[in-house]
Amino acid sequence: MKENNPFTLTFGKLPNEYISRNDNIYDIVSCFDADNPVSQTFLIEGVRGSGKTVLMTAVSADLTERKRWISVDLNQTQDLLKDLAMRLVIACKKAPDIMKTGFNISFAGFGVGINDSSGFYDEVSIIEEIMEQLKKKNKRLLITIDEVSNSENMRRFASQFQLFVRKDYPIFLIMTGLYDNLYSIQNDPSLTFLLRTPKIRTEPLGLNRIARQYSSIFEISGNEAADLAMITKGYAFAFQALGMIYYEHRNGSTLDEMINMLDDMLDDFVYKKIWSELSGRDRNIILSITEDRMKVGDICKKNDMTSNNFSIYRDRLIKKGILTSPQHGYLSIALPRFREVVSSYLE
Repeated sequence: MKENNPFTLTFGKLPNEYISRNDNIYDIVSCFDADNPVSQTFLIEGVRGSGKTVLMTAVSADLTERKRWISVDLNQTQDLLKDLAMRLVIACKKAPDIMKTGFNISFAGFGVGINDSSGFYDEVSIIEEIMEQLKKKNKRLLITIDEVSNSENMRRFASQFQLFVRKDYPIFLIMTGLYDNLYSIQNDPSLTFLLRTPKIRTEPLGLNRIARQYSSIFEISGNEAADLAMITKGYAFAFQALGMIYYEHRNGSTLDEMINMLDDMLDDFVYKKIWSELSGRDRNIILSITEDRMKVGDICKKNDMTSNNFSIYRDRLIKKGILTSPQHGYLSIALPRFREVVSSYLE
């Protein structure tokens, strides 16, 4: 019977084989679970496919194994406060002795309300009522929101969350997002408190750790595993995709053929979207980087740009996670085989 492939391309799901970001998990968990947390919010920033959602999922799993934590996942396409009220009630019903006697929820259409002897509650009142109960019972609530953007819905939720924190409720929030979206949210005049929020950037996975994992799973030499790891450049999606391909095709395909399969997966799942979000000048800069590491001066010449003008684009592309600076005065493309894949769009 054929064994199941231990790798997965499902975004956000914890794969059977993945490389844990232990330092990042520890930073968030130790902060949130402290007796006096220095922050009740964390932002996780990174390019698409870099493992933001997996990291958030791992933190949520770690915390909810502890008795005093409950968690809810919100979808930012929904009304976040109503969604929180409903999911919070449902989560609390699964935990004994949290809900107050006679406190019953009712859902009517897209509305939410709770009726008890005191009368009707709106969603904010519902949340505050439950948070009071959680606080009395020394429980804590973790809220996770994936791939946030600066919308009226998000602004309303974040402003209300700030009020919950000011009322000393045991409520904690993790949000993931792209650089541009988190920058927009943090710099919104109504949400400046988020500027003080700790931020974790999903850096590339360690190549040595990838190589060790590949070597163990595929039972290949350290050198062979290191060559595979180099292809991924530490990009979390590429680690999973190449692992999946190699697991399925290593006995019947050449490495070049498997790299072509990897290009197709990178193209279909992430690179088309990343490319579509770049400006024309961003694209020209990326296509002009034809070496593994290239002098900034040479890139400027190719794009007919001064160093001062170029620095704006360079800094933004580095923050987006698309470029990296391996040493002073040089740039490289951070994403594996990105230039090879996107070059095909011009053909």
